[in-house]
Amino acid sequence: MAGEPQADCLFCKIVAGDVPATVVRETDTTVAFRDINPQAPTHILVIPKVHHPDAASLAAAEPQIAADVLKEAAEVAAQEQATSYRIVFNTGSGAGQTVFHAHAHVLGGRGLQWPPG
Repeated sequence: MAGEPQADCLFCKIVAGDVPATVVRETDTTVAFRDINPQAPTHILVIPKVHHPDAASLAAAEPQIAADVLKEAAEVAAQEQATSYRIVFNTGSGAGQTVFHAHAHVLGGRGLQWPPG
């Protein structure tokens, strides 16, 4: 069921503390941790503690938590001293989503091209 932890979800396991991650921030509703395959000097994932498969389903079901994810993305960027940064939500495997738990990528620390790859 949406919102409930999923036994086969890597990010749910990180939230539960069952899988280690390099956590940089945590709130009542979010966890932010370093990506294990960084694509920029700053590459941090911000995830909601509740499980939803993507950003759109999170926003539809729990708009306040979706807002919390965005707020934390900005807090992470400030903490990392990234004055220019990108927040990316991939939705679906064709867009590069590999973990189907809503999450924001915070990317910074280098020039980012447009359009993205």
